[in-house]
Amino acid sequence: VDESLSYEEIPVKILDRQVKRLRNEKVAPVKVLWRNHLVEGATWEAKTDLKSPLSSSFSFYSYSSLR
Repeated sequence: VDESLSYEEIPVKILDRQVKRLRNEKVAPVKVLWRNHLVEGATWEAKTDLKSPLSSSFSFYSYSSLR
């Protein structure tokens, strides 16, 4: 926590992947587990929007393996 009482969200794992078709384009969002959040707090994000330098090296974990 810094002086402005904010903190940086850091992705920990990719829990799931999807491929969605938007008109003539395919988009592949990923379900991201964030540090200091529960699995229920995971969000769908575009992998290209992840700001972690490690985002390309995340391993894939299926949701069922985390239960």
